[in-house]
Amino acid sequence: MKQLLNDNERNILNELVVQAEEKTRAQIVLAVIKRCDNYAEIPWKAFAIGASCAGFAVYILDMLTVRWITDTLVLFSVIAILATGALFSLLTVIFPRFTGLFISKSRRESETLQYAESLFLSRELFATEGRRGILLLISKFERQLCIIPDIGVRSRFTGIQIKRIISKMTPFLRKDEVKNALETGLEEIIEILCPPLSSASDRNELPNEIIEEEGV
Repeated sequence: MKQLLNDNERNILNELVVQAEEKTRAQIVLAVIKRCDNYAEIPWKAFAIGASCAGFAVYILDMLTVRWITDTLVLFSVIAILATGALFSLLTVIFPRFTGLFISKSRRESETLQYAESLFLSRELFATEGRRGILLLISKFERQLCIIPDIGVRSRFTGIQIKRIISKMTPFLRKDEVKNALETGLEEIIEILCPPLSSASDRNELPNEIIEEEGV
């Protein structure tokens, strides 16, 4: 798998996680995911939109020009419509950002949240003393952020606070500065969890290494 972070970025973030855990006594896990869903329906959706746009353009062109309709003209129109649809479909496979034009914000958010929840369970991030695990996940393709605090720390993270963290991380994510986004997220988590969790031990229970996955 192609690395989503370089070695220097990874080392810096790993050290910042250690420092954040010492200050908060929480167990923090960072994750960078390339893609949370394969969106299998997108090429077909792009084909339909491309063909519809081309069909409308052909219709307008026929309305504006005075000429006889011939078999050759009809064949050309059909080929132009199908070719445009095929081109749109192909572009969604080649260019991820073009694919993103056909995915709604709510779909991006739901797929990222679903992946984060699955990751939280599969990696057993709940298996900490006092249930004090926190997952901070970035999805590069969806350009979405997700924060999942476990039961032991959930009372510290209100919906407003989580939105504030995400709002401060988002500008960096838009510029594809994943390291800076995660640094900002860690700083905000430290601020929220200070003073530190009084009943938690300082024992490290979860790996500090960043999770990097291709995703779906």
